[in-house]
Amino acid sequence: MKLIGISVVVGALICASAWQFSHQKIAWRFIQLIGAAFLGVVVLTHAAERFSLFPGMGWGRPNTVGHYLDLASAVLGLVMLPLGYIGSAVSGIRHSN
Repeated sequence: MKLIGISVVVGALICASAWQFSHQKIAWRFIQLIGAAFLGVVVLTHAAERFSLFPGMGWGRPNTVGHYLDLASAVLGLVMLPLGYIGSAVSGIRHSN
């Protein structure tokens, strides 16, 4: 049940980031969109773990490809999404003056 709730939130983040990038094509919005997409990969890896898809990836076990894919996607998503958002907000403030 938690996976569904988190999927909805991440899906909304991806849609909002895509909409913002389509209206304001700057590098910061692209970074934000890529960060949201990485969080989408995290959701997909947890869904694959939950439903035992691609068992060779070693979902949920340390030192496996699945673990590092999940970890790297989470770190990149949690860095790039706010970085893109803050960068676009700061550049928007500078351009308004």
